[in-house]
Amino acid sequence: MKRTDKKSYYLFSPWLRMFHWTMVVCMFLLFWTGIYIGNPWFMNMFGLDETFGIMSMRTIRRIHIFAGFVLAGVFILRVYGAILNPGDRLFPKVRQKLFWTGITDTILHYLFIPHKNEKIYLRNSLARISYTGIYTLIFIEIVTGLAMYLPVTPNTFLALVFMPVNYLLGEYGTHVVHHIVALGLAVFAFLHVYMAFRSDITEDNGEVSSMVSGYKYFAEDPADVDDLMTSEEKKIAKIEADKKKAAEDLEKKLAAEAAKGAD
Repeated sequence: MKRTDKKSYYLFSPWLRMFHWTMVVCMFLLFWTGIYIGNPWFMNMFGLDETFGIMSMRTIRRIHIFAGFVLAGVFILRVYGAILNPGDRLFPKVRQKLFWTGITDTILHYLFIPHKNEKIYLRNSLARISYTGIYTLIFIEIVTGLAMYLPVTPNTFLALVFMPVNYLLGEYGTHVVHHIVALGLAVFAFLHVYMAFRSDITEDNGEVSSMVSGYKYFAEDPADVDDLMTSEEKKIAKIEADKKKAAEDLEKKLAAEAAKGAD
């Protein structure tokens, strides 16, 4: 089925798209400047002497710190956007049966194993778990990054908030956690890009372009389509569903009585 024949669903708000692309730029800058700060000799991998450089270590460090603060700022906006827009919610609904059946559906789908009653999802359960994990890693990266930076201004409010991390982990431990989480984020970024293009190619649902337009495309309503509804819309939809069910039950009852009377 062509994409033009499918129904569009507005899933990603401007808040989320802004966070996504700002995060992409920030993480790219943070990863490469972070590697250079930690080990300038890695430039030898590209055939460049470590003393060669368009920018000084001081400039590289400033770029790293600036990108870190930008990432922290948009992370706060991400949380705020999740409160405003139902489609941007951060955490999976683990108390719902649909979440757990969605895990099975998604695993079988990724393995190209067809099964009965297979459902489609706006954002499948495995993706929701991974997003929760990635936001947790970003939070840890921000906290450890601030703990490493703020000792230069020990009398500020932020220093009082984040420097206890160094007391808990030790300054070296904070650095180690920061570096390990950075590698975890890099691995996730690679897998995320692969899975996004895979989904777009195999299903033609606008997975990649949705982070620009905000829309995904499906031939039928996804199982988790109610995620796009506000609380008021969900109440109205429930009332309408109850009315429809009551009407169907009444119709069946009248049909049964008519059949009984005919006998």
